[in-house]
Amino acid sequence: MIELENTIKERIYQGFLVLTRRLSNAQVMAILAIIVGLFAGIGAYVFNTLLHTITHLLTSWTPADQAQWLYLVYPAIGIILATLFVKYIVKDGISEGVTRVLYAMSRKNSRIAGHNCWTSIVGGATTIGFGGSVGPEAPIVLTGAAIGSNVGKLARLNYKNITLLLCCGAGAAVAAIFKAPITGVVFVLEILMLEITTKSIIPLLMASMTATITSLALQGFSPIIAVSLDQQDMFQVIQIPLFVLLGGFCGIMAFYFTSVNSKVGGFYKTVEKQWKKWLFAGITLGVLMFIFPPLYGEGHSSFGTLMSGNTEQLFDNTIFYSFREVDWFLIIYLVAIMLFKVIAMATTNAAGGVGGTFAPSLFVGAFAGATLAVVCHTVFGWDVSITSFTLAGMAGVMSGVMKAPLTAIFLIAELSNGYGLFIPLMIVSCISFAVNYSLDRDSIYTKQLRMRGELLTHDKDSSAFVFLRLDELMETDFIRLRESITLGDVVNIISSSRRNIFPVVNNDGQLLGIVQLDDLRHDMFNRDKWSRSIMDYMIQPADKILEHEMVQSIMPRFEQANTWMLPVVSKGNRYLGFISKSRILNAYRQALVNVSQAD
Repeated sequence: MIELENTIKERIYQGFLVLTRRLSNAQVMAILAIIVGLFAGIGAYVFNTLLHTITHLLTSWTPADQAQWLYLVYPAIGIILATLFVKYIVKDGISEGVTRVLYAMSRKNSRIAGHNCWTSIVGGATTIGFGGSVGPEAPIVLTGAAIGSNVGKLARLNYKNITLLLCCGAGAAVAAIFKAPITGVVFVLEILMLEITTKSIIPLLMASMTATITSLALQGFSPIIAVSLDQQDMFQVIQIPLFVLLGGFCGIMAFYFTSVNSKVGGFYKTVEKQWKKWLFAGITLGVLMFIFPPLYGEGHSSFGTLMSGNTEQLFDNTIFYSFREVDWFLIIYLVAIMLFKVIAMATTNAAGGVGGTFAPSLFVGAFAGATLAVVCHTVFGWDVSITSFTLAGMAGVMSGVMKAPLTAIFLIAELSNGYGLFIPLMIVSCISFAVNYSLDRDSIYTKQLRMRGELLTHDKDSSAFVFLRLDELMETDFIRLRESITLGDVVNIISSSRRNIFPVVNNDGQLLGIVQLDDLRHDMFNRDKWSRSIMDYMIQPADKILEHEMVQSIMPRFEQANTWMLPVVSKGNRYLGFISKSRILNAYRQALVNVSQAD
């Protein structure tokens, strides 16, 4: 089977060489970007079709004035199916799609397993179709990125060009799912942090354009969120203070979003048994979605309901149906949905579901904006547009959660079929970003990667360090000395060693100290002192490096210790090897060349 697969790949590569032998590298990359965009668009269509089919089969038949009791069990079934699919069929992680793409760029030479071209579609559609309160964008982004990465591998491109195609696939997926080509491009530049050059922007534009055209051809021209802006929905200067207030509120909600997501995820990591995770998640999601049906799935229909001003529809299939015309209850209901959405999303992902945080951030923002509009109308009697505030809120929370104000602005502008709200979108997104950045500088995608030193940025100097791994740079060919040996024993050892430093370890392999050749020179030629214990010459190292430390954090330690060599130990002080400043600098220079290479 493997031989057949390799044969097919070889034939594809040979055919690729024949077809492109007269083309320049830029032309080849443009063609490959179009291919990636085409398949990403098809992938988005397959995902949407599967998702909507499952959702329709499960939810379309219940009368609006009756509670949907099956909401108590649907989410648990979806999570169980997705978890079993991942464990027994995929046998690899496919959740947290955008984070996995960033990790692949920094730690796996932009290589993503081939199964991700379809497994995220199945896992994500199953999770969300059964009510998992997550978004479809992360699975489809991982799908698109996987398509780009694997096309690059088939063409045997280098890291730089595989990364470019990976980004083309991710951007194309976003463009296809939202039918918003500009958003796809900005998403890559702002979140995946692709370097902006002529050689990168042209393929990215072509991939996004191709994916959007494919999506329009397969799914029609109707936007994912149907909204029509009337004259009263347009921006008014007098509303600037309200949009400023909404921006601050969205920034706080974005911080709530990331904080709760982190805490819920941390709780589920402490639960060792998978069946307990299913039980906790099933009860939590079942109760929440039974009480608040708008939490079911990705929530795109709720966006449309809010923006159309038909808030009564939010009470369909709920136990609160009779309260749908009570203004004060509507405010409480909107706030509750907004807060519990984050818990439902985090629970779905943490318990084993496959989905993302992209759509949930839009959901929370939509309800934040709608809440402010309803409060203004109900409490103060002000005539404000719930449509414009809903759209601005979506951009605000998304900007804070993802630390991507431009992506948020252009996405909502494209979804609303115009730029009539561009100024309020800018106001809300920028203020939300500033407020949230003051509370937490990392996005929901980058926090863990930055803490582990695995995040690529636009700063080439910092990005080069990301590619360096301590375990690959550590040197282990040092002769270990036991605490019982003498100076004479070491003299015999020195004759066969090319090192001038020796670790001293005990019987358990723990590092006791180091012996330097310079400290032995005075006595090593005096046979009368050969009987002295080596412990008399041992010193403590100026510092120790733990085995999983980030390379960029090690460099200052050499300066502080005024040394060029430091021992590496485990958390239990078990000796592992040495790391040298010169080795890090040499590897860094090579990584910088690889990051900066044009072809």
